[in-house]
Amino acid sequence: MAKRFRLTRRFSVAMTEDGYRGLRGFAAAAGLDEGEALSFLFENFDSVTDSEVLGHRLRLFNAELEARKR
Repeated sequence: MAKRFRLTRRFSVAMTEDGYRGLRGFAAAAGLDEGEALSFLFENFDSVTDSEVLGHRLRLFNAELEARKR
């Protein structure tokens, strides 16, 4: 039996414009709304990320973060 899809948590999210554009594009291509797309990505995080690249991309993002906040 399939799990019922319930949105049980709502939270405020701050995103960059590039990140939000990417989310909207992904959601539209998948036929989902933004909340459903985020749920899908986080429920399937290990299978949609390349673990070898993730650490490198995270280090780059963190290195640029303070400059991007200004």
